[in-house]
Formats: sequence, structure tokens, C-alpha cells
Amino acid sequence: MILAQFEVWHSRPVAPTRRVALGASSLPMEGSPGHGALLLAGVVAAHVPVLEDDERSELLRLMEDLAGGRRVAQPRMRHRFQTDRVGLTRANHQLVASGGHLAFRFHPEASPVPQVLAAAYRTGRMVPELRRSVFTLLRSAVAWRGGPTTELLSWLTGAESNGRISATVADPWSWAIEILGVDTAKPSRREIQKRFRSLLRDAHPDGGAESEDAARRISELAEARRILLTGLAT
Repeated sequence: MILAQFEVWHSRPVAPTRRVALGASSLPMEGSPGHGALLLAGVVAAHVPVLEDDERSELLRLMEDLAGGRRVAQPRMRHRFQTDRVGLTRANHQLVASGGHLAFRFHPEASPVPQVLAAAYRTGRMVPELRRSVFTLLRSAVAWRGGPTTELLSWLTGAESNGRISATVADPWSWAIEILGVDTAKPSRREIQKRFRSLLRDAHPDGGAESEDAARRISELAEARRILLTGLAT
């Protein structure tokens, strides 16, 4: 099951100019960390080890500018950020769940600099509150030196020494089943939607729920519904 997807468009290594653009991506941010934030950090961590020290420093400066909402002059790290994808090649990165385990699927042999730049620029487009928290995770990812190894996910999620991480990250399907309270291991689309609407009414302040907990609960229910509906479609 695909939990998050990030598409990067960039110039080919033989191209005379270096350019990078964002593609159509799915980056859910609910949870801590959200699957989308985890994928963006994974893209950075997987590709940053091959960068030179001055490139890593420039990447961190770019992140500071984007986190602060400041105007970013182009090019950065010798790549121009643009919206036009004509003449560019695509790299696709995924965070997937299978059998209760998470795994990254990084595009093979993708040019490292465009990937980390795209992750930074995509984060810079988020709303200020979310942008700050995701950039905190991305800055931590810059410190990773292990490349796309199996330990990367545990490191990014802050896994405990026994390897356990939060249920929403480690086993999103079971977590979603529990959150929505559906009885079957493979609920129908109708059952998921019906249960979601019922719990949503209870979670809303108009239904008597505490206002300070309503936003968290509603976000949790929406993420659980998304995970189950996505799982039915794959």
C-alpha cells in the first residue's frame, strides 16, 4: 500500500542547464511524523551522504530561507527551480506499507542534488506551522550519513531501542482499523464511510466534543479513512 508519494522533475545529467521542478505528489501530514513528512525527510537522508560539505551547508541555508518564508534567489546549488517540466526527466519516490512494515522506494540512480532541493522546495510551500515542523525533520535528515539503508526509517521516526515505533507509522492499516472501530480486517468502502461519518459527528464540537481535542480527533479520523480507502484501491 502506498502511503505517500513524491515526484521530482529534473534535468538529465548531460543537459547543459540544471533545473528542478515539482510533480504531482501525495504527502499526507497527519500523525507524528506524518507519512508525507517522513517521505520528504527520507528523500533528503537517502541522497545527502554523497553531497560535498559545501553543498550540505548550502542546503541548510536554503532550508532556513524557505522556513522563514523569505524570497529565494535562483539558482541554488547550481539548479534553477521552475514550474515548467518540459525537457525534464521524472523521479518518483514512495513510502509503502506491507505486512505491518514500512519501506522507502526511492527512484533508482536519481541525481542527488535535485532530489534534496525538491524536498526543500516542497516543504517551503506548506503553511507556516507545518512548514516549521517538517523543516526540523529535514534538517535532522541532513545529518544522516548511512544512505538508503534499512536503519533509515527507524532513525527518522525515533524508534525505541527495541525497534518499536508508533502504530500509525509501523502498521497504518491496523491503526486505521482500530481508530474507526470497524470489525472486519477488510471492510467495505460503504462501511468505512458510514463509520467515519458517525465518528465525525461525535468528534465535532457541535456534537458535544471538547473544542481543544476536536481538531486532533477529526484529523485522526480523516487519516484513518484515507489509509483504509487507499488500501482498498491497491
